Amino acid sequence: MCGIFGIVTKEEQNIGPIMVGAGERLSYRGYDTVGAATIPQEGKIDLRKDAGKVQEVAQKYNFAEMSGDRGILQLRWATFGAPTKINSQPHLDSDGDLVGAHNGNVVNNIELRKEFTAEGMIVRSENDGESCVHAVERYVDQGHEMAEAIRMATKDLEGDYSFVIGRVGEDRLYAIKMGSGLVAGIEEDMTCIGSDLPSILPITRRILRLYDGEIITFWAGGYEITSVEDGSSIERLPEI
Repeated sequence: MCGIFGIVTKEEQNIGPIMVGAGERLSYRGYDTVGAATIPQEGKIDLRKDAGKVQEVAQKYNFAEMSGDRGILQLRWATFGAPTKINSQPHLDSDGDLVGAHNGNVVNNIELRKEFTAEGMIVRSENDGESCVHAVERYVDQGHEMAEAIRMATKDLEGDYSFVIGRVGEDRLYAIKMGSGLVAGIEEDMTCIGSDLPSILPITRRILRLYDGEIITFWAGGYEITSVEDGSSIERLPEI
């Protein structure tokens, strides 16, 4: 089924162990590759991933030392592309300024990869999670803000999926629910999202339920939900 987790904290800290813990709680969903990324305010994205189990990949690439104020973790069950390091998620965009991961299936992945290559993007894998990132890249490169670029990208992505994505130089992450599971957790100094409740309940019990056709922009202690259909704001409070 795959599983995703994203977190934004108020201050830069050692978030590697938090991501590994979330990965362990997502492992019941089945997977064959593991990856994690931290996104800095300045500098390069730290991306570590490979085929294997959570603990062995985390130990091999020292996930425990990964630090920052934003992080993304993904467990992938191979569909498009073999269970290899290059097909593991998260994925970067062409320039390495965006990183994202998905849960679900983008059924027009093969056609999209051809389009992205023809447009001059650097397509590194066979995986449909990378197509989600490039679909957003397409509209960011046209000058759109992230939330709007994600909304427009959904018109190009066919299938059932959820994905989380972040950009260098910002203080937030973005996630969208389009048929696959997604739930958020809110605390004063942290906001996170995950594919299911078990992935976030040990971190917080202030839960925000998300529904299909919704984009959540989230930062430490705050969030905004918008509609995929027209970009309008959606009001919703967390529940315990």
